[in-house]
Amino acid sequence: MAESTLPVVQTAGLCKTFRDFWRRPRVEAVKDLNLEIRPGEIFGLLGPNGSGKTTTIKMMLGLLYPTRGRISVFGKSPTDVRVKERIGFLPEESYLYRFLVARETLDYYGQLFRLPRRVRRERTERLLDMVGLKHEAKRRMGEYSKGMARRIGLAQALINDPDFLILDEPTSGLDPIGARQIKDVIRSLGKKGKTILLSSHVLADVEDVCDRVTILYGGQQRAAGDLSELLRRRDVTQITTPPLSEATIQQIRQLVTRLEKRDILEVSNPRVKLEDFFLQIVEEAQAANIQTSGARGGGAIPEFLRKPTEATTEGLVERLVEASAEKPLDIERAVPVVIPSKSEPSREVIDHLVESRHDESDGSDQAVEKATPPGGDGPADSSADPPAKRSADAGVIDGLLNRSDPSPSTDGDDEP
Repeated sequence: MAESTLPVVQTAGLCKTFRDFWRRPRVEAVKDLNLEIRPGEIFGLLGPNGSGKTTTIKMMLGLLYPTRGRISVFGKSPTDVRVKERIGFLPEESYLYRFLVARETLDYYGQLFRLPRRVRRERTERLLDMVGLKHEAKRRMGEYSKGMARRIGLAQALINDPDFLILDEPTSGLDPIGARQIKDVIRSLGKKGKTILLSSHVLADVEDVCDRVTILYGGQQRAAGDLSELLRRRDVTQITTPPLSEATIQQIRQLVTRLEKRDILEVSNPRVKLEDFFLQIVEEAQAANIQTSGARGGGAIPEFLRKPTEATTEGLVERLVEASAEKPLDIERAVPVVIPSKSEPSREVIDHLVESRHDESDGSDQAVEKATPPGGDGPADSSADPPAKRSADAGVIDGLLNRSDPSPSTDGDDEP
């Protein structure tokens, strides 16, 4: 079978169970999932929080191993490096380096795919123009808003020209204009043959761009198929014609009333909204008591979250005052803080330094006497300085040693 006819993603009995420290099953995130994503289609993965969408995506990326079942991407294991080179991924949160500018960020991701410098530069400029951030390309990522970071996230997911694009909440944080632009980009990529997996809680976005969808609840697939078929209403009939005159419409109404004994409400085939269909699937799953690790319908607000009244506030203050009066601070029993005193310098070390200093002074004195010519003024006067310096040094050192009766050292004293 040719690779172009193979499903891009195919799962059979896929299961993922998270276990605790004792290897006991804790959460069954995905249960017996049979999924097939065809080449060139925009596929929607839907479900409430905790339904297993993110876990399924991580198994497609090879970040998690299935507990049971089988999953293949392009006919190979998701852990194959050759498969990863053909995938672009936009996570739910854009983890981008905040101190890099936009161009540096895209260039960095291009280097991860070992793209040549010329190719990286060309693709970076085109992608920045596509997401509308070419004029902000020199700003650091830490200065971007969440919506701008999502745009750069989409650009980095496309830097390697992937065959399979996985988008997790691509319009999160975007304004309506930005969301429309991203949806237009997704549709354009789909027309160019890209296979796209879209996971989103914004059901209107999925309805606008997706060809087929799967709705998960509690890790199980509750509905799957072509979007137009799933949303079609079969209890009414829609007739679509070119614009008709008012007289023709009235004749049609009279004919239907005479033959069918009912009036025409409208000549259309309305569809239910994707949001209504989605909520219906979830309500049916909840009515069937299907277990899920995600959140359910909310209840009443707990007592401790309610706004405290004035009476309860006064009671709290009174209890605090009483508690402080019952247990006064015992100052006398307080532990004193001991400030450590400076340690006395080691006498042996300083005496050794003094002796070394005196030895060096004796050697320098002899050198000065040898270098002084007879009858010279300058060198002959300076020969008397070393004994004075030695006395000063000894006095300073005796002060450091806290000697009560300092006496100048006489070692090596030479008269000029």
